[in-house]
Amino acid sequence: MTSRVVDTPHGPARVVLHCAPEGRAALLLGHGAGGGIAAPDLVAAARAAVDAGVHVALVEQPYRVAGRRAPAPATHLDAAWLAVADDLGSRWFDDLPLVFGGRSSGARVACRTSVKGEAVAVLCLAFPVHPPGKPEKTRLPELDAVEVSALVVQGENDPFGRPGPAHHREVVVLPGDHNLKADLDGVHRVVGEWLARVLRPLEV
Repeated sequence: MTSRVVDTPHGPARVVLHCAPEGRAALLLGHGAGGGIAAPDLVAAARAAVDAGVHVALVEQPYRVAGRRAPAPATHLDAAWLAVADDLGSRWFDDLPLVFGGRSSGARVACRTSVKGEAVAVLCLAFPVHPPGKPEKTRLPELDAVEVSALVVQGENDPFGRPGPAHHREVVVLPGDHNLKADLDGVHRVVGEWLARVLRPLEV
C-alpha cells in the first residue's frame, strides 16, 4: 500500500494505492459524500480488484483532505477527480486501461467524468438514483450518459432507489441498504467477476 498527495484545481487530494502483482488495469474508486475511503463496500471492491489483477487507487477528495464534511460542488469534485486520474495515468498507470468507480456520490463522479477521462468501464456501488423520498429528483441521466460497460451494485432496500439495467449496464441487487455492508462477500464476488469479464476483450 502506498499513499500519495495529488494537487488538483481545488486543493490536494489523497490517493491510497493497492497494487496487484501484475496489473492488467487500474481501478480508481471514490468515496461517498459524507464518508471516506474506508467504507466497507469500497474496501471489498478494492480487494476484489487486486485479487483480479487490477491495481486500485482509493481517492479522497480535497474537501475531505481539508477536514470538511460538507461535499464540494459537483464541478469541483469532477475537476479534482480528473486531475487525479491524469496524474495517476501518467505517473503510475501508464498505458494501462482505467476503470472509474465509487460509492454513492463517488459513483456519480465516476459516471460524469467517464467520457472525458477515457475510462474503459465504470463501477457504481450504491448509485443514488434520487434523494430518499424524492423520486422526481432523478440522477439517472448521469448514469445513462456512460458510454462504456457499467456495473451497478445496489442494496435491495436502498432508500436512494434502484436503477434498471440498460444497454451495456448491468445491475446486481444484493441484500441490504445503501451501505451494502450486509453482503460484502457478494460485493467482492460480483466486482471480481465483472472486472475479469470486461477487461478480457482488452487483452486480446
